[in-house]
Amino acid sequence: MSTTPLPVLSLLETRVLGVLAEKQRTVPDSYPLTLNSLVSGCNQKTSRNPVLELSESQVQAAIESLKGYSLVAETSGGRAFRYEHNADRVLRIPSQSVILLTVLMLRGPQTAGELRIACDRMHNFADISSVEGFLNELSERPAGALVVKLARLPGARESRWAHLLSGPPAEEVAGPGASGDGAFATHGDSLGEVAALKANVARLETEVASLKALLGRVCSELGISPDAPATPEAPEA
Repeated sequence: MSTTPLPVLSLLETRVLGVLAEKQRTVPDSYPLTLNSLVSGCNQKTSRNPVLELSESQVQAAIESLKGYSLVAETSGGRAFRYEHNADRVLRIPSQSVILLTVLMLRGPQTAGELRIACDRMHNFADISSVEGFLNELSERPAGALVVKLARLPGARESRWAHLLSGPPAEEVAGPGASGDGAFATHGDSLGEVAALKANVARLETEVASLKALLGRVCSELGISPDAPATPEAPEA
């Protein structure tokens, strides 16, 4: 297995990777996932932060990028291509750690207690100390930390953890007297704005790629090079 450091993943890429890892354990009979099922999982309104509205082309673009990192593999079977993740093999971490990363990718920063509850459908951690043990291993991973413990916010009883697959997390800001989930409202809003911008960029990149492919086909039919300079028209007599 390659030890090349992983690139910084986009929000769309972590959403796709997280959904694949989640569905592997919650709906094993439907796994690997078709593109349609993967899009539905990415756009769920529950257990997702931020909530996204991704198109098939955006999810497909994220899949292709993740395939380039060996984090996702494509399989053929039946009438549609299906997709599965390789996070455990690429990152060289146990399944319990993959599950913790999955929840962090799909739901954002969580306390150890919140993670234990959110992971219940995928793995039953014995207690909070067990969750913290795996988190500490991920934060001290020799090949590079995959999670980080965030500074405890004023009024909060526990510190939250965040994944590092998309680089260092943005600093969370609490308003006066904020506590609990309300302490993360500003951060959640900013995440939503960033998600929308990244989704738009991915959509535009997909459209540009489609236009380039169309131009290539037209030029091929006309027998010209798409890079050939336009021939100026001769002046009228």
